[in-house]
Amino acid sequence: MDLDSEQSSDAGFPPSVRPILDDPWNRGPGVPLDGPLEGTSFSITTMGFLTGFLALGTAFLVFQLVVSPVLLLVQIGLSEGGMEMMQTMSDTSELLATYTRELIISNSGGQLLGLAVPALMMARLHSTRVTGYIRFRRVDGRFLLLAAVGVVALQPVVQWLAQVNQQLPLPEAVQAFEQTQLELIQTVLESGLGTTFNLVALALIPAFCEEILFRGYAQRQFERASGAAIGIVLSGVLFGVYHLRPSQILPLTVLGLYLAYLTWRTGSLWPAILVHLIHNGLAVLAARYVRDHPQYEFEALEQAPMPWYAVLGGFAIFGGVLYVLHPLARRIRDE
Repeated sequence: MDLDSEQSSDAGFPPSVRPILDDPWNRGPGVPLDGPLEGTSFSITTMGFLTGFLALGTAFLVFQLVVSPVLLLVQIGLSEGGMEMMQTMSDTSELLATYTRELIISNSGGQLLGLAVPALMMARLHSTRVTGYIRFRRVDGRFLLLAAVGVVALQPVVQWLAQVNQQLPLPEAVQAFEQTQLELIQTVLESGLGTTFNLVALALIPAFCEEILFRGYAQRQFERASGAAIGIVLSGVLFGVYHLRPSQILPLTVLGLYLAYLTWRTGSLWPAILVHLIHNGLAVLAARYVRDHPQYEFEALEQAPMPWYAVLGGFAIFGGVLYVLHPLARRIRDE
């Protein structure tokens, strides 16, 4: 990106305020860069990378190490005999089995207060038009339909990539950590708390919170620092790493790249939120199906080989979605 592309004034703003000029989806005067961080002496490249990585790292630590644990301890402390009971527990699995609902609620609250809120606060440091800055814009319904078809077609591909990923050698400590995470996910999905509760806590809230952070703020910063391609790649790869599941990095990265591409190409956060919601929602519904059919096992289904024709068909349909969406976005944008 040309460093001078964001240093021109616009007739819609005072001379001292510059808008984002490299976002072709901006309408009217654009998004003003009138926040405190825009008055620093840092170059756009330095500021973009610095704030993007800082937001992701800080949000992750606040979510995982501060907000979620505090919310969990508060819930346990408010329950009758909760703290005494927790002190007698021997391992994490016992804690999870006893306080499954509290863990899910603390995780959801942690995402809201640790991921979404910090991202919105950071965006406000760049612009008074926070929604425009993170691309919370109205979107053409055709984009939503294509995005949904794309993520459904991507499911067998993601499953196949997960199986490929699992063949890669991992240290025993990492494998043990992965197993603990898998057991935790399985316990939550099969907890019997209700499909609606799980869809809200495990699909809807993560879809909003993670997309606001990754695609809304971090991707915007990376794009400003080094252009759309770098912004998409960094947002997608870091999304895969963020979940701390080494055996799932490949499928999560591919999903992250799709989410990042959609945000850039459609100029809106809504397609990415919808895709994220559908992807997580399908996992919740699959877990409900497994729970209602005892002849199936969660882990066995996750590791079941994916037929080659399903993978090939998924690739073909997904490629067709991108083939249609890419030029369509240009036509709609230029209307």
